[in-house]
Amino acid sequence: MGFFYGFDWTYLVFILPCVIVSMICQAKVTSAFSKYSKITNSRNMTGAQAAEYVLRQNGVSGVRIEQVSGKLTDHFDPRTNVIRLSDSVYASNSVAAVGVAAHEAGHAVQHAQNYLPNKIRSVILPLANIGSKLSWFLILFGILFTAKIGYVMLYAGILLFSFSVLFTLVTLPVEFNASKRALETIKNGELLYGEEYKGAKSVLTAAAMTYVASALTAIMQLLRLLFIAGRRRD
Repeated sequence: MGFFYGFDWTYLVFILPCVIVSMICQAKVTSAFSKYSKITNSRNMTGAQAAEYVLRQNGVSGVRIEQVSGKLTDHFDPRTNVIRLSDSVYASNSVAAVGVAAHEAGHAVQHAQNYLPNKIRSVILPLANIGSKLSWFLILFGILFTAKIGYVMLYAGILLFSFSVLFTLVTLPVEFNASKRALETIKNGELLYGEEYKGAKSVLTAAAMTYVASALTAIMQLLRLLFIAGRRRD
């Protein structure tokens, strides 16, 4: 019952290994991006141009491409149909910039083509947001209260948290598919050659693994909560 007395050994068993894995994955992303940001692609294509090319090759129009401040803040916003590329990607002609920009364009293509996992993720998102905000309050109060209401609140919190877990799982095929679309277009259009293509693939693979680590962490956190609830019931 260490959870209730300050030392939570379940964190060491369920969460700490995932934290270590996540840190390793994040370090690999930073390392890969840094390495291939220093290598100029032979076509001298910028990230913005690469994103435009992916959209054009997939018959997608009406998507704006904007520059946004920060590093690795690149994303596609389906609400406004805008691809936002960071300072280190938008106007950069590096191998890494082409890979990252093409990946974000891949998300825009998914949105335009109604890619099923993407639609499922959009449906789950509101529930995941509610779950991430309310679940821990219910779980905390559920642990503190010993009456029957405590059990109800604890399991209600766990149920809400499970929507966040589901969201991270559905995110995996969305991210992997966006990278697949990007790399196929890069290869077929010969935007990058040989080692350049391998470099872009390395950056996107490293980035994809961070999502795998996040999903693993979410699953282990859910298992940890179920374990704590089971111990409390006993």
